[in-house]
Amino acid sequence: MRAACLIFIAGTAIAQPGAQTPLEPPHNSGQGVTAAFEGWYPNPDGTSTILIGYYNRNLKEPLDIPVGPNNRIEPGGPDRGQPTHFNPGRQWGVFTITVPKDFGDKKLTWTIVANGKTTSVPFSLNPLWVISPFAEAAGNTPPFIGFAEAGPFLQGPPRSVAQTLETTPQTPLPLNVWVSDDGKVPPAFEAFAKMIPMVSVTWTKFRGPGEVTFAAAKPKVEKAQFKAPAAYAGKSSTTATFAEPGDYLLEVVANDISGVGGGGFQCCWTTAQVKVTVKK
Repeated sequence: MRAACLIFIAGTAIAQPGAQTPLEPPHNSGQGVTAAFEGWYPNPDGTSTILIGYYNRNLKEPLDIPVGPNNRIEPGGPDRGQPTHFNPGRQWGVFTITVPKDFGDKKLTWTIVANGKTTSVPFSLNPLWVISPFAEAAGNTPPFIGFAEAGPFLQGPPRSVAQTLETTPQTPLPLNVWVSDDGKVPPAFEAFAKMIPMVSVTWTKFRGPGEVTFAAAKPKVEKAQFKAPAAYAGKSSTTATFAEPGDYLLEVVANDISGVGGGGFQCCWTTAQVKVTVKK
């Protein structure tokens, strides 16, 4: 199911004086970050999960904003699992918050202060915002991600840390993922499907005290032979190098042929998080 409108960017964000307006030309730096409410979906156990992304309005400036007064979700926060590293541009469905059965008409609000600009965006279980991240209307489903050839394999929005690794500063850390997809091509993509990879993989920093450098943030996915949970099977490899010791979270996203953001539907991509402890 597709909601009528799935992005709270300008209309509902509470922006302070001096914030960039929708009619301003884009800026390389100096602008704010706005939360993006992708929607929510019910779980079999009666709880509900809210899917959240963000829009860093800068074309070139990534931002690091620690959890606290300038990066808080309330009530129940300030830490509700949100990112502290914000890559430029629109980032889709980067984390989730699962709320209890009795959440009802309550709201959560994510407030971000960046470059002196404040935005606050509410999330609720309004029926108009129900989404189906595990199946698009035409039957397309998200890819699977595994961190070993034999799995286990994950599908859909992020839930918890999927892999834990250790390394040291300035030592390239191998990052391998095995991906699988149903191979379905949505009608809107049929004309140019042969020009688009069946699955693409993107790595980003989600949290951490220092800079993370990927050998390839978007490594090529090569076809592979393994017992895959769907028709297409591939493997992707890269490395990450950490400038400083500390605890990091990396995020890997697998997009199928419908691309980033699922072509406007809140399906069909899969996101997983990897925890990395960088020892001195």
